[in-house]
Order: sequence, then structure tokens, then C-alpha cells
Amino acid sequence: MTRRFRDADAVDFAIVGSGAAGGVIARELALAGHQVLVLEQGPRRAAADFEHDEFKYWLQSGITNDPRTSPVTFRRTAAEVAQRPDPAGINPLWYARTVGGSSTHFTGNYWRFHDVDFHERSLLGSIPGADLADWPLTYDELEPYYTRVDWEIGVSGLAGAHPNEPRRSRPYPMPPMPVKSSGVLLERGARRLGLHPFPAPLAIASQPYRGRAACVHCGFCMGFGCEATAKASTLYNMIPEAEATGRCEIRAESLVFRISLDARGRANGLHYFDRERREHFQKAKCVVLCANGAETPRLLLLSAGGAHPDGLANSSGLVGKYLMFNQGAGAWAEFEHALNEYKSVQVTRIVHDFYDADPKRGFYGGGGIDGRIGPNPILWALSAPDGPSWGRAYKERLRAFPRTMLAMSHTTSLAVESNSVSLDPDVKDAWGLPALRCTYRDHPDDLKFAGWQQERAVEILEAAGARRVWRQPVAEHGPSPHLLGTCRMGADPARSVVDRYHRTHDVRNLFICDGSSFVTSGRGQPTMTIQALAFRAAAHLDRFARAGEI
Repeated sequence: MTRRFRDADAVDFAIVGSGAAGGVIARELALAGHQVLVLEQGPRRAAADFEHDEFKYWLQSGITNDPRTSPVTFRRTAAEVAQRPDPAGINPLWYARTVGGSSTHFTGNYWRFHDVDFHERSLLGSIPGADLADWPLTYDELEPYYTRVDWEIGVSGLAGAHPNEPRRSRPYPMPPMPVKSSGVLLERGARRLGLHPFPAPLAIASQPYRGRAACVHCGFCMGFGCEATAKASTLYNMIPEAEATGRCEIRAESLVFRISLDARGRANGLHYFDRERREHFQKAKCVVLCANGAETPRLLLLSAGGAHPDGLANSSGLVGKYLMFNQGAGAWAEFEHALNEYKSVQVTRIVHDFYDADPKRGFYGGGGIDGRIGPNPILWALSAPDGPSWGRAYKERLRAFPRTMLAMSHTTSLAVESNSVSLDPDVKDAWGLPALRCTYRDHPDDLKFAGWQQERAVEILEAAGARRVWRQPVAEHGPSPHLLGTCRMGADPARSVVDRYHRTHDVRNLFICDGSSFVTSGRGQPTMTIQALAFRAAAHLDRFARAGEI
């Protein structure tokens, strides 16, 4: 049964965003018996609506935030004037704008954090130019929720396949995906160097799972929606299960622009624009922000006023600060025979031997390397990652495409207070609201480690027998889909925005659960942890509601 609430109905929970976190929390609260409304700024699409159109999806914002209507300005430092990007390009802060959020177009890499991710400050101490901090929770506290993600979202993989795997209470529910050529070669090169490659855990069904089809190996995962429903988007699992309770409504094309407070200083509803850009006010007893690490702080800043002149829940002054992207760098290789990497999933083998930070390197950083396509055919032709872009040599490069692969390095990003999202004072979006302004400059250690791990990727490809290996210099960050840390979690209200249960320190019935609550960046694949946190947050939200603490 599809539920429809009136704006005047004070729903138990109003959730902003339907992606990795919002979909999970909506489903959990609806199953627990609460009335739940999810407001999503993007449209709702069915599986049949997704396309294999590289040009549309990568260069025309097919399902992502469009710089023509939702511009994001960018600058390296606060001393610069932020510039608006090319409207024909990609926004610096890049995310899907559709029901299911970025879980519709993610690659599906589902790495758990390790113990070290939660207490690196205690292990390593302070780092000049950064604010490295411990999380207010541990891996062991989150492990049961990682396991729920495995089994309820649907993750394929092989437990115990690498020696530094974090503790787990259950194996994966599905076997790993079949290995691709890039996986075979990454494994060959890594083992020759004494490393420990292992099957990639993926939020993609290797066999039919919970009513979803198995992967059909179409080759269009990263950046695309899944027509087969094999990719574990909340569009296909959490949201339908929430709606089936009869207690949850997904209200698409509803752009929330302000959180309202009552006379007691508690959230009592949301102001939003509908599809025709008409204003509405939805009443709610509790508000949960799951809009992503850019849109969540933006909404808090747009809600400034009264007792919150610098933005809602911003008594610390940290809303929007400590933005983390995840660094990374790749190495390409050409082999003698065709690899045909444009088929099947993005990644099938990973190396995590360099996961931990090691002070002996002389700089902070850790991460993993995977073998993959780099990139899809049309983008390969347009982006020219190596060599000429015209004439006979260009044609030769195009002919080489089926024989190539990428060893991609995924690394940490340090929390730097000046890296932030804020409201642009001059640029407006299509709704007349201040555009997001991104200020970001990589910490020197992030660049150093990305270069160090890129060297390891080169060594692996050479050991695998590549005919030719090349790379581009490690560069300052461009567009990023990983939007982390802008409403960080912590026990001290002066140094954080939310507590360990995702409740904002300043507003008792306002909660935040998405990438913004991250304290550290992890090693480049945050979605698994976002969803584990969402399952945990939903359990506490239900507990608080039943105890009358909201």
C-alpha cells in the first residue's frame, strides 16, 4: 500500500534524502511502526528508465546534480573568489539526484572500515595542518551493523580471504563475482610481489537475492543505474520494503530548503519546493537529514535565524567544515591480449596490504588498490589519459583500448578545517537559493601518500607482465562523489555537530546520518560504513521515540 501524508500531518519522522542512509533509516523506522516521510529532491526512476548512455550520464548530468540548475562554485582557499564550473562539465561536488540517491550510480565497492579507522589519533598523534580525531565509537560497536548491511542490502564476497580483514560475525551471503581479466592480472602481479590480493566485496548480486536478479555483466556500473536490479541500491531494496509497510511515503521532486523550529527550539517541520517549485510546509515530530555531505550542511546553513544566526545546529561553527574527499591516483597498463574490461562489474580483485598508515613512510596515509576498466569506451576516447588526441597515433590508442586496464589507488583524506562547503554569496541555483561553495585543498600528506601508492600500482602492473605502464601526476582534487565530514560526530559540542547517536548537539529532535557525520575519511569506499551507521542510527531513533526522548 502506498501511503500519502498531508502537509498538515505531523509525521513521526521526516527524512531528507533517500540514498544509502535515508533509504535504510526509512525502512527500519517504518518496520518499527513509525510514520515516515522521505523527501527527495530528485525524480523517481524505475529500473527500465536507466540507460547505457555514457555521454548523457557522464557529460550531461543524466542522473546527477546539474551545474546548469544546481551550480557549485569552487576555490582552493578562502582568499580566492570561488568560480562557477563549466556548465557542460561535472560539479565539483558530484552526487546522484534521484530516488535512491548515489546508491543508484555507485560502483558497489563495499569495504568495511578497519579498527584503525576509528582511533588513528590515539595511535598516531596529531598531524600538522590537520585535525585528526578519534571516532566516539569503535569497530566492534559497528560490526553487527556491517553484518546487517551484508545480509539485508546484499553484498557478495569471500570472508577470510585476506590476512588483515577486520573481525566479522558472519560470512558474506553470496559468493564473489567471477574474476575479470583485470582481476587475474592484478592478482598475478600482486602475488609476485608477495602481496595478498582478494576478491572484491561488492554490493552487487552474484546470484538472485531477496527478489533481485543476479548481475548480467553489462559493464555499466560506475555512474549508471542498474536495469537488472542487481546493484543494491536503496531504490530496489530498502525503499520498496519501507513502502510495503503502509507507513512510509517517498515524496520525489521535493527540494527541502529550510528546517523550521517551534517556540521550544525543536524542529517541527520542513519547508520545501514541489516539482512546480511551489512552496510547502510539512509538519514533523522529528527530522533526520540524510541528504549527503554537501546538501546536509547546506540545509543547516540555509536554516539560520533566531537562536541559530550562523546556521542550525552550528554552535560549534563547524557545520560545513572538515570536508574530506578521499585522494587517489591510478596507473594504466596495456597488455598483449585483449582484456575486454568494458564487460561486467568494475572491480573483482583488491590489494589491502597498504591499508594502515605507517610512520616509517614519513607521511600519513593508507589505502587500497583495485584492478578495473579505466574508463568506459567513449570517455576513453574523449579523455585521452595518455598520448595524442588526433591523427594516426590517436587511432592506435583507440585500438589499444580493449587491451588496457587501470590499477586504481584509493586513499585517505585528512580532516582540514578550511576544507568546507558553505553558501556562495553571489551565485544562486534555479530555485533562487544560494549555491553551494566548495573550498578545498589537499593536505600535503594526502598527495604524498597517493603518489607513494601509485608507485605500488605501477610495480604490480609491471610484475603482471604489462607491455606498457603509464600514469598521470598526482594532482589536487577535481570533482568528487565522496562528500564526508562536514557535520562531524563527537562527544564535545564545541568540536562536533552530532553525538555518537547522530543527534545534533543543539536541537534535540534533529538528527544527521550520512557521509557528513564521518570523523575520518576511511580508505576510499565510504558507502558500506554510511549504511552500517544508518542501521545503527535507526535502532537508536526507534529507542528514543519509544522512550519519549524526541
